[in-house]
Amino acid sequence: MSTAESTAPNAPDETENAQTPEPKNGFDRFFEITKRGSTIPAEIRGGVVTFVTMAYIVILNPIILSGTPDVAGESLGFGQVTAVTALTAGVMTVLFGLVTRLPFAFAAGLGINSFLAVSVVGEVTWSEAMGLVVINGLIIVLLAATGLRRMIFDAVPIQLKLAITVGIGLFIAFIGFVDAGFVSATGASSPPVGLGVDGSVATVPTLIFVFTLLLTGVLVARKVKGGILIGLVTGTVVAVIVEAIWNIGPKFSGDDVNPGGWGLSVPELPSSLVSVPDLSLVGQVSFGSFERIGVLAALMLVFTLVFTNFFDAMGTMTGLSKEAGLANEKGDFPRIKSALIVEGVGAVAGGFTSSSSNTVFIESGAGIGEGARTGLANVVTGVLFLIAMFFTPLVSIVPTEVAASALVIVGALMMSQIRFIDFSDFSILLPVFLAVTVMPLTYSIANGIGAGFIAWVVVRSLSGKARQISPLLWIVAAGFVLYFARGPLETLLG
Repeated sequence: MSTAESTAPNAPDETENAQTPEPKNGFDRFFEITKRGSTIPAEIRGGVVTFVTMAYIVILNPIILSGTPDVAGESLGFGQVTAVTALTAGVMTVLFGLVTRLPFAFAAGLGINSFLAVSVVGEVTWSEAMGLVVINGLIIVLLAATGLRRMIFDAVPIQLKLAITVGIGLFIAFIGFVDAGFVSATGASSPPVGLGVDGSVATVPTLIFVFTLLLTGVLVARKVKGGILIGLVTGTVVAVIVEAIWNIGPKFSGDDVNPGGWGLSVPELPSSLVSVPDLSLVGQVSFGSFERIGVLAALMLVFTLVFTNFFDAMGTMTGLSKEAGLANEKGDFPRIKSALIVEGVGAVAGGFTSSSSNTVFIESGAGIGEGARTGLANVVTGVLFLIAMFFTPLVSIVPTEVAASALVIVGALMMSQIRFIDFSDFSILLPVFLAVTVMPLTYSIANGIGAGFIAWVVVRSLSGKARQISPLLWIVAAGFVLYFARGPLETLLG
């Protein structure tokens, strides 16, 4: 298994040197498989692992979106959202892989879908909310196409880019711990989170997470090819056997709560493997929100969507490119402009299909940890998502607790980038520290980036280093101040 530590970074436009192996054929040349030190089997393994760790979104996204009625009392159908979630993820993941040749998979962003369900559809209808998502995507595409998004990306100092990578690693690991039930909310003001249930690992699903985590850790440490995939498959098999013997059942079933149950999907063989996808939500978009709630209120919602989408994706791609060894010393990676444009298209596509904004997924790091280095892995992941439209019951076999183990492993791998950060200067240390810690503690990549940016311009400028700060970074930091104060601003605007 190759990591960022063992893969030589390539600058985006760097020419091949004499030592670069010649591509074997046109397919190899297109995806740059040999050039990046990868192989077709490694790309396939990486694509499969990424899909397995992301497959939960096919179940989770409809749970979030279909469970909330909008201002008109209408709700999205669970089966409909399931189908469009898999469809959009599959199409965008393949598109991104073919255009950018990068192994960053796409799916409905969890931050934005939750924001839509919790904060937006109480004021507008679902079709109008998806119209706002489309507008958000068009703005991001425009920023990327004009080069402004790339300029902002280049204005970010390398120390903050590294901090974003480390912060995302901690964020991924925290997501894994929470999904597995290893860390849970206590319901108390202090401590807000604790170990397992009442301070102990007391459930069988969490124990299976620990087993899968340690098994995968050993395989990765011993550099076993396919170690993460082997761990996921083994953990799933064990989970299926355990469920068949003890009939543990789900954690939530209607109004009943079973603290020792499986978190999202029960690992049992389904009664039917095939389901016909319902794609009737495609095209159900309206732009009537400006008339319903007023131009200012609608623009504030769009502003929030753009900021979340813009910086979540930028941070995620920065972290993944560093982990894959595809970034140069400045943190730039191949085909940045194309990547940023296609990411914006993902938001447009997500709104158009009512699956919510689609963006780069941090779980792609699991496939990168398995060896994925090119867009071929994305093609594999995307095709599996498209197949999943017809095999939704089969996808649900892998329990969240097992998939969570891969996230913790990837978090550990990304954490290794911290060794490149200069901690001797406190004007660097504090912004880096805030970026790294705020991400997992607030469950938001954008929040961590914002805290780091604001601290960077304030602390560095007042430490006599104002001339070293790009004017664009000042503008972005000011934008984050507005972003963090959007609640009072919305109230002020009525």
